[in-house]
Amino acid sequence: MKHHLGFVFGTAFLAMTQANAELIINGQSVNASSMPAMNSVAPKNNFQSCLANLRSQAINAGVSASTYDRYTQNLSPDYSVIEKLNYQPEFSTPIWDYLSGLVDEERVQFGQQKLAQHREVLNRVAAAYGVPAETVVAVWGVESNFGDIAGTYPLLQSLGTLSCEGRRQSYFRGEFFAAMRILQRGDLNESQLKGSWAGAFGHTQFMPSTYEELAVDFDGDGRRDLVSSTTDALASTANFLKKRGWQTGQPWGFEVKIPDGMSISGESRRNKKSLDSWMSRGLVRADGTALIQGNLSGSSQAGLMAPAGASGPVFLVFKNFDAIYSYNAAESYALAIAHLSDRLQGKGAIMATWPTDDPGTSRAERREIQQFLLNRGYDIGKVDGLIGDKTRQAIRQEQNRLGLSPTGRAGQQILRAFRNENAKAMMN
Repeated sequence: MKHHLGFVFGTAFLAMTQANAELIINGQSVNASSMPAMNSVAPKNNFQSCLANLRSQAINAGVSASTYDRYTQNLSPDYSVIEKLNYQPEFSTPIWDYLSGLVDEERVQFGQQKLAQHREVLNRVAAAYGVPAETVVAVWGVESNFGDIAGTYPLLQSLGTLSCEGRRQSYFRGEFFAAMRILQRGDLNESQLKGSWAGAFGHTQFMPSTYEELAVDFDGDGRRDLVSSTTDALASTANFLKKRGWQTGQPWGFEVKIPDGMSISGESRRNKKSLDSWMSRGLVRADGTALIQGNLSGSSQAGLMAPAGASGPVFLVFKNFDAIYSYNAAESYALAIAHLSDRLQGKGAIMATWPTDDPGTSRAERREIQQFLLNRGYDIGKVDGLIGDKTRQAIRQEQNRLGLSPTGRAGQQILRAFRNENAKAMMN
């Protein structure tokens, strides 16, 4: 039950459209367009033949012959990763569902505990890279729920399979070889290289090539370890954001109010204008205060982002939002990180309401919905607050039974209906 708005929690981000699916990992696109379902899989000897053919490429890429032979001689394929690469979600998830699950009180409270627990390290990280502790911890929270859900797929098996089958084999071969170079250098051992089906791993879900480029040894033990060393993971995340353009002392952005009737056609986070320009059009912050505060000036450049159109929350976003966006290239993902970082600083929730009569639910509320479904006999797996296809199918059946629109969404409407039924049953 791990698919929600395409974000596969603890693995990677899937930016989904009705026509296709695109896997975005550490800013790199991995096409996952629809393909016919696999009716059969290649036999293992074909996989071994593929690995044998890749040996010279690996050696040319800096993997020693002994390293390659050691890690491939008993390697077997896992064709479930091809099915995941080709996965086409039946349901799309609106942004209010996405944010309500990723930025709920549970994650905010857990994140504040992590801030306190790692304050000394985070202060040193902020001093070294200029990225606030709250932003680093927000990435950690969204990527792996602060290390709780980092993935269980053996990376060499997953990446080896993706190097020999399916789309984007060239991309995955690069990651396969990078994973071997990490082992060859001794930063990690093979048992530590477990993560998402697509190859992201560690506390903040780096791909192997990103690990090679940007991981740092911040605890001084001579190894870059994003799996067992929280210190290295937090510092490496800050290093990533710094190298992607983070501007120290500047905000990611903030929520704004736009004047009634103002057209936002053509506006986007990329189409940046000066704050003087935005003020001349009547924009103010969501709380009614002026746009220019703190280190900002009238010449500061910001783009206008309206994830649900002019009738929903609207934001002005700066270069730091773009740095977050580069981590996993989807605006909904970047907004979740940015908003969670604000909440960790003690700021309030988004002020404007989303344009829906069925708001999203927190993870605790989603677990409550799942428990109702289990009690009614649906086979949806475990109660974990992660809404997958089985849960959505069950919700749709219950919505039909209750006379609700069969959207399959785990929203407030179905939760209220379940609670009302439960209350009536307890009274009888």
